[in-house]
Amino acid sequence: MNLPPAPSFRLDGKRALVAGASSGIGLACATALASHGAEVTVAARSEGKLAEVVEAFADKGWKSHPLALDVADVAATEAALDAAGPFDILINSAGLARHTPAVETSEADFDTVSDLNFKGAYFLTRAVARGLIAAGKPGSLINITSQMGQVGGIDRAVYCGTKHAVEGFTKAMAIEWGPLGIRVNTIAPTFIRTPLGEQTLAIPERRAWIEDKIKLGRVGELSDLTGAAVYLASEAASLVTGTALLVDGGWTAG
Repeated sequence: MNLPPAPSFRLDGKRALVAGASSGIGLACATALASHGAEVTVAARSEGKLAEVVEAFADKGWKSHPLALDVADVAATEAALDAAGPFDILINSAGLARHTPAVETSEADFDTVSDLNFKGAYFLTRAVARGLIAAGKPGSLINITSQMGQVGGIDRAVYCGTKHAVEGFTKAMAIEWGPLGIRVNTIAPTFIRTPLGEQTLAIPERRAWIEDKIKLGRVGELSDLTGAAVYLASEAASLVTGTALLVDGGWTAG
């Protein structure tokens, strides 16, 4: 009997860039990729935290490099990637939120969130793709968005707008670069138990709203996202592009 080939989730020989890798979701994704054989460049604004990550990875026998990077600074990001790339894999977890009712949104908050979550993500993804195209290589580009890129949320008009925007350009880039073997996807999590997420979970009425929406009955953990990251980065997802992998506990199901 000829059995179908088993999928491989190994990333040996692949170079990965993880933005926002000094903590939270980014650090969890970087750890997952490194543990599956990728050589990971961990990027964030805090050089001190990046040094700690690289040291911890070295203790595990994993190969990694630090890259001080502010994704909102497009020119500096493109210059840094021109020098450090090309990268076979991108995971962009750099992002922020400033939640207010829409009628109270300040222009400064709008610009700050948009410059990182939307503009920064767009040009970071483009910069990695340019490196792959110049090298004639395929790749897997992944932006961490949110379930709020599929629906709306309380006091989250700006945040939702930026995440919807990333979902939109993901589809367009996937169409454009698909013939070159470059896949572009998102991972869209629900509320994850991180220091940032705990700020919302500490508000009783918000926690009740969250727990009511998550059909599986619990808030997400960082470990819930790592499998999705490895899957989309690997050849196991070789026919997956232009889509959002929802890790939302059923939030968006209805």
